[in-house]
Amino acid sequence: MKLVYANVILVFLVLCSSMLQISMAGSDFCDSKCGVRCSKAGVQDRCLKYCGICCEQCNCVPSGTYGNKDECPCYRDLKNSKGNDKCP
Repeated sequence: MKLVYANVILVFLVLCSSMLQISMAGSDFCDSKCGVRCSKAGVQDRCLKYCGICCEQCNCVPSGTYGNKDECPCYRDLKNSKGNDKCP
């Protein structure tokens, strides 16, 4: 019976490890894309913060440092509480 529990715990740890790698890979994607997107921003920390939030929700970031939001409709359509564009 102890062997069964040990195997269950081992499988659980392997699955958790693979999920962690997947989520970290997504953040690396967002970090690199938002780094490019915000490279010319006046307030880079704010740009990176909101770009990261939008990227996590939409799984995409438009190319370039400004505009091109039609490449990613989800990113383009996210609005803040005041109705303005949320994503840089």
